[in-house]
Amino acid sequence: MTALTLLAGDGAVRAVALREAPAFTKPGRPPASRVAYAAAHVVPRASADNTPGVPADIDWDATLAFRHHVWSWGLGVADAMDTAQRNMGLDPAATRELISRSAAEANAVGGRLVVGVNTDHLETEHASLAEIVDAYRSQLHHAEDAGAGAVLMASRHLARAAQSAEDYRRVYGEVLAAAGAPVVLHWLGPAFDPVLAGYFTSAELSTSGSDDVDAAADTLLDIIAANPDRVSGVKMSLLNADAEIAVRRRLPATARMFTGDDFHYVGLIEGEGAGAGAGAGTGAGAGAGAGTGAAGDGPARPYSDALLGAFAAVAPNASAAIQALDAGDVGAYRAILGPTEALSRQVFAAPTYYYKTGVAFLAWLNGHQPAFQMVGGLHAARSLPHLSRIVELANDAGALERPELAAARWHALLGVNGIEARSAAVPVGAGA
Repeated sequence: MTALTLLAGDGAVRAVALREAPAFTKPGRPPASRVAYAAAHVVPRASADNTPGVPADIDWDATLAFRHHVWSWGLGVADAMDTAQRNMGLDPAATRELISRSAAEANAVGGRLVVGVNTDHLETEHASLAEIVDAYRSQLHHAEDAGAGAVLMASRHLARAAQSAEDYRRVYGEVLAAAGAPVVLHWLGPAFDPVLAGYFTSAELSTSGSDDVDAAADTLLDIIAANPDRVSGVKMSLLNADAEIAVRRRLPATARMFTGDDFHYVGLIEGEGAGAGAGAGTGAGAGAGAGTGAAGDGPARPYSDALLGAFAAVAPNASAAIQALDAGDVGAYRAILGPTEALSRQVFAAPTYYYKTGVAFLAWLNGHQPAFQMVGGLHAARSLPHLSRIVELANDAGALERPELAAARWHALLGVNGIEARSAAVPVGAGA
């Protein structure tokens, strides 16, 4: 049995047994009980100038192959989101090309795809509300022209400019009026982007770093209520399960809750009470992709669908778990997906906005990119002991798709840093 060397913060090393990969089966179609998207990262060319401030130089073959990997497991892809390093290295030109290329691939294979729409191409940090509306519309039209569904991402410009909840209602109302198909709204919390503190409330709260979640939720729900035919759902990424459940219970039946909570997704996706998985529908295809829910009034579903960066790191596990939900086997769902939550918590540990490093690291370990490189040099954002803990938890969760390759790559990284991997075999049961 291969030994897997782990590294502690004090420099101590220990060996654990390398687990075999679970025997998951790829589905023949998307899941029926939940709509699930993995928010995908981008892969730069290994020989490119992947340093801070340099425009992204993308390895398109590896980047698009990763999206096919996600689709092959029956999951949808959420592209050009924060996982793809929006506002953290992915420049506007690369963003537009990523959307165009991913949409073409999705349309070719019938893969579900939604893409992020933002205002991040504006050259100034401070913009008027009218300029923000125009910026949103420009990106929205590009996404729709490419054939992709849209996720209306939280805007740093709007967080700085909005003086009241009414400003949010105005901006979103004008942007949604220009949408050719229903879109998903995005509420990204300050753990992911500190600039977005106070979003949906006011610039005063934003600049103070404060949040009034209840007031923000009221504004969000007002926007959805005013635009029932143009909002297919909301992605909440507050890392606050109680807040998500509270908003979910207030959603109309026309809108889905897409959990973006990478700390609590197992329970949120399972939902509340017996039968939470019944009657979900299958969502839409490669275009709008989000699923518009049932027609009419009344409460939303008693569970969350998924739009998660974590699912990019554990796509086979996520697929197998939701297949279990499809079959009504909640126990198997928990057994498969439950262990991945500890891994996700490590990947998304504070400072949470560096979680992209863990997603790319796992993609490299699992053979989905040739080098552990990231746009803007972000591969240096986590320490070796932090990465070691990711390796350990991925091994525990059965999230190493090709365990021998993962071990070889991890040990090579340790060797480059002057740390010798243990070669001795581990006794059966050790490290479990």
